[in-house]
Amino acid sequence: MAHKPQYYSDYLKLDQIIHAQHPVSFESGNTPAHDEMLFIIIHQAYELWFKQLLFELESVAAILEKPTINDNSPDLQTVVHRIQRMNTILKLLVQQVDILETMTPMDFMDFRDMLRPASGFQSWQFKVIEARLGLTFDQRHGLQYYLSQLKPADVEIIKAAEKKPTLIQLVNAWLERMPFVRESDFWHDYQTAYQQSLLESEAGNWDSFRLVFNEANQSATDANPRSLSAPACRSALFILLYRGYPLLELPFQLLEGLLEIDKQLGNWRYRHIHMVRRMIGSRVGTGGSTGAGYLQGAMEKHYIFRELSQLNSFLLERKNLPALSDDIIRKLGY
Repeated sequence: MAHKPQYYSDYLKLDQIIHAQHPVSFESGNTPAHDEMLFIIIHQAYELWFKQLLFELESVAAILEKPTINDNSPDLQTVVHRIQRMNTILKLLVQQVDILETMTPMDFMDFRDMLRPASGFQSWQFKVIEARLGLTFDQRHGLQYYLSQLKPADVEIIKAAEKKPTLIQLVNAWLERMPFVRESDFWHDYQTAYQQSLLESEAGNWDSFRLVFNEANQSATDANPRSLSAPACRSALFILLYRGYPLLELPFQLLEGLLEIDKQLGNWRYRHIHMVRRMIGSRVGTGGSTGAGYLQGAMEKHYIFRELSQLNSFLLERKNLPALSDDIIRKLGY
């Protein structure tokens, strides 16, 4: 079938995009503020990248929702590749702050009050990204402020996203299916080796170890449920310990990619906090939040893959790792 000829500006809908900037300060009766155009374009670019992040995230979720995934297959390679792309986009979002910071506080003051009560906090796309990654509604920082600042329709969009299997839930299910810990004596040997490795001052680590990796101990903490089950944590730890085996290379890259998402989202929030402090000091945000104070609280609370990063507390030196059976070693090769 012949393709319809495309023209560059028509294909990209440039007429709509280029004419989608309408600075309030340029309206009749106001004093034009030169930097408002930059402010609009930066935030429109953010929203376009948020759309791409959601596009990648939904495709990753669709693959991980499959009943089985061959860890040495194009499926897992695709998941890793798209998560790496997401991280590259997130790095770009952090870098865009450099452009926004070419605007001085006085430049911002020229039009800031005209924006009220609009705020970047009202970006429903970013909230959906957080929800699809695994941040639940009840875990959000400043929940009452959150509810009061969004339109009811936007809240419903975010709540609908939360009803879908999240990325961390899908990763949990994928990790639970990994057979190597179940099919070997590894776990018994590893518990013994880990306990013996602890210093007297690290006695509390053993209690944490049992809480993270023992199903019965996890069940006792239902008031503060974990995102990763005990079997999933055992599999993730196995991947971290034996990542040098060929079959674990992609699973390790997947786990690293998830940790990088948290890191880049944290970097973005960190840059945002310092930009807000530079621009408005201790004043409230245009949306009525506490400004930098609110952002600081969100940065500290909204770590989605925190439980993966905490597994590093339970690593052993390579020389002390339990030896794997010949059968497991064969399965971990190509």
